[in-house]
Amino acid sequence: MKITSSEEYGIRILIRIASANPVEGLSIPQLSEAEKLTEPHVAKICRTLRMEGFINSTPGYKGGYVLAKPSDTIVINDVLKALGGTLFDQQFCDAHTGIGRLCTNSVDCSTRSLWKMIQYTLDNLLNKLTLKDLMVKEKEVELKLEAILQRNVEALLK
Repeated sequence: MKITSSEEYGIRILIRIASANPVEGLSIPQLSEAEKLTEPHVAKICRTLRMEGFINSTPGYKGGYVLAKPSDTIVINDVLKALGGTLFDQQFCDAHTGIGRLCTNSVDCSTRSLWKMIQYTLDNLLNKLTLKDLMVKEKEVELKLEAILQRNVEALLK
């Protein structure tokens, strides 16, 4: 499993935009400079974020990107899925059948259970995390994630 550059930079760009002046926003050159990314790469990520409804753009010389909704309503799982998709979905098995038309394990597949559980766990964690939660110091985010994981483990053990 790998985190894509689009997912990493997309979240970082959203945090920058959320931390900026909400009236002026940040331009592609400003975001590019702040994150040390090329302008075309920033433009591509911003286009995706805008099309998915996370940010709005204002045209013109003084134009820039602002959040389309409050940071506490932007769910990190939604952002990651918009930027890179899910780790596992039902179409995954159809795409990995080997040379046959159907997977040899389509009826009884232990690895499918593994991928489903990993996706379920990720969704449970990331659905509880918002952009606002990431706009703090690293240690604060770690504590929040630990608390969410602890609650999830306790719920599974019941």
